[in-house]
Amino acid sequence: MKLYDLVGPPSPRRIRIFLAEKGVEIDTVTIDTREGEHLKPEYQAINPRCTIPALEMDNGVVLTEGDAILRYLEEKFPEKPLFGQSPEERAVVNNWLHITDLDGFSAVAEVVRNSVPRFENRAITGSRNVAQIAELAERGKKRIDFYFEDLNAHLKGRDFIAGSTFTVADISAMIAIDFAKMAGKEVPEEYQDLLRWYASVSARPSAKA
Repeated sequence: MKLYDLVGPPSPRRIRIFLAEKGVEIDTVTIDTREGEHLKPEYQAINPRCTIPALEMDNGVVLTEGDAILRYLEEKFPEKPLFGQSPEERAVVNNWLHITDLDGFSAVAEVVRNSVPRFENRAITGSRNVAQIAELAERGKKRIDFYFEDLNAHLKGRDFIAGSTFTVADISAMIAIDFAKMAGKEVPEEYQDLLRWYASVSARPSAKA
């Protein structure tokens, strides 16, 4: 098994934190997207979508999507479940993963991809050139505000997002909040429940992965 990785971007970081929580180490290969290595023919032959992370499984099949990678790793290394321990818990975790992907990651990516100069004509991931749209960046900032507001309300009286234990839902939301800093967005001081939770999960050793 081999993970194509890069320290810095949020998506591969989510995989590293997940592995750290499980106490699992796998081989990694750095693909420096800042140097355009993801667009080189050698990597395109591995992952035609030209994205990271990517996971080459033991049978040689390559997973190119973070969600699929996480679910495979959960099945491969079931100790310390991070997707929940019952059908009900797994349903709640998956529900919050979808919310964070849509309202968190997607909103931040909308800002970053449509405003940061180095992404000019690279407004979506992958190999295709797509022009930036300034209006999407402004909409993305509002979406981040809504995400912070909703998550703060949900965390009132709760230690974790999707139940009584730390799960991948907490990993994803923590990374989305860190990612939002690239869009110039910080959690407002008045969102005390969100800040309390964020401080707690960020203090876990795995958060440094």
